[in-house]
Amino acid sequence: MVDYASGDYDAAIEKFDAILKEQPDHFDATQGLSMSWYRQGDFPRAIEMGHAAEKLNPHEQLVHTNLSLFYMKSGDKETAEHHGLQARIASWRGNMDAPAAGPAKDDDSELQIASDKPAPAPVPPLPDKFPDMPWKKNKPIAGGDASSE
Repeated sequence: MVDYASGDYDAAIEKFDAILKEQPDHFDATQGLSMSWYRQGDFPRAIEMGHAAEKLNPHEQLVHTNLSLFYMKSGDKETAEHHGLQARIASWRGNMDAPAAGPAKDDDSELQIASDKPAPAPVPPLPDKFPDMPWKKNKPIAGGDASSE
């Protein structure tokens, strides 16, 4: 993985191959090899290894995400969309845990939590007299001017 992360894909391919010769069902090495071939631009080999990873773990979201990427780069949009959908389904499948236990329906602990909120600040009373509005001009009274008022 260090070789892959540093961009030395030839060394990564060599090491992933060595792992797979000893342990053909090593899922992470299969995934790493498929990504290394993808980074080398060898999409047919990336797809081949991606399907090998799929056989090892058919419901893994990353497997289908990678296969979708490989197929898209190789120009097979229809198969890419299929694996994109499989990735989405796998993500839903992975999130099938039961919801966390909450308060019983007749338990009013939620209402208790709501009452712990601080009371809103009081609204100050309105003033009895509003300040003058110097920007408003008084209308002149007939026969006089506004400044004399």
